[in-house]
Amino acid sequence: MDSARTPTSPPDDVRITAATSRALATEAVHAGRDDLAGRGLHAPPIDLSTTYPSYDSRDEAARIDAFAATGAEPDGPPVYGRLGNPTVARFETALAKLEGTESAVAFASGMAALSAVLLVRGSMGLRHVVAVRPLYGCSDHLLTAGLLGSEVTWTDPAGVADALRPDTGLVLVESPANPTLAEVDLRAVAHACGSVPLLVDNTFATPVLQRPAEHGARLVLHSATKYLGGHGDVLAGVVACDEEFAGRLRQVRFATGGVLHPLAGYLLLRGLSTLPVRVRAASANAAELVARLAADPRVARVHYPRIGGAMVSFEVHGDPHEVIGRVRLITPAVSLGSVDTLIQHPASISHRIVDADDRRGAGVGDRLLRLSVGLEDVEDLWADLDSALGERAPGAIPLREALAGAE
Repeated sequence: MDSARTPTSPPDDVRITAATSRALATEAVHAGRDDLAGRGLHAPPIDLSTTYPSYDSRDEAARIDAFAATGAEPDGPPVYGRLGNPTVARFETALAKLEGTESAVAFASGMAALSAVLLVRGSMGLRHVVAVRPLYGCSDHLLTAGLLGSEVTWTDPAGVADALRPDTGLVLVESPANPTLAEVDLRAVAHACGSVPLLVDNTFATPVLQRPAEHGARLVLHSATKYLGGHGDVLAGVVACDEEFAGRLRQVRFATGGVLHPLAGYLLLRGLSTLPVRVRAASANAAELVARLAADPRVARVHYPRIGGAMVSFEVHGDPHEVIGRVRLITPAVSLGSVDTLIQHPASISHRIVDADDRRGAGVGDRLLRLSVGLEDVEDLWADLDSALGERAPGAIPLREALAGAE
């Protein structure tokens, strides 16, 4: 097992920032909803309007001019669905609270969110990106292919400072990384970035386990499709950041149309209310499965981050495709972070689009399987994995005993 210790879940009373007395679990339930009781409501309303009436066209013109200048959310009633939506704004407010940032801007998907960040920096003439592999396969492809006019330098965390150039607009890392779960010292990388913004993809950790802004990251990216939604029924992305950068992101979102649907915003806000409970319960299941996989002779190696979490990757001695084909309770599917357990073969799906040599060089081997652990009973999950891994070789020595004998 890669982890040097068994991670523990953060305490329930962990505080999200020094400036508030509300714990993360409390903020997850109440952020974005603080005005409801005063409005005589308990559940957040869903505003499906695409446009809004205005009888003062001069005032509306002034508000649109203000938005064009700064990207700040317009004062007063909404104007048009592409400028913003009250239901989506509730989710943005809540996520910013959980990540400890001034603002957050939601998009139609995680890739739309990353694209908006690249467009903001590119519009300033800062098209060079420094990135650390592995990243999510489509993020890797977006940078490598230069689809938005960006140029990327791949490096390890220790090489970030040396890779910076005058036109570097962004440093991008995932920690824990997809799918190897490799971790990065975020504070050290943020220091190496100097004045260049550090973007951390925090999808795997969520603010329950890690808040990158506290370690110097200026931008925190989530594929909100995953743990923030948590039920496999919403597609979304979000960037938590300071208000200055948020204004630029809103301008790009308005111009490109990568808006989040209000119903998705509602589902995400609802998902946040159970996020701490879900992450801690799934993490406990994952830690138990890690211990069993690490002791199993059919498993060559287990990857699990020091901070814990519900994601596990493991390499098998046998054919990983046969393991995928034999699961019955666990769902063989792309994506992650749902209440049910999912398994996939990254080299075939999530990272297929990455050049094979680059993929393997980043540790994404052909025998690697990625497991997103859900909320089922851990004994049922293990029974399914045990069956899917196939017969044990006669006389095989468990990995844990083999390692102990080699010392």
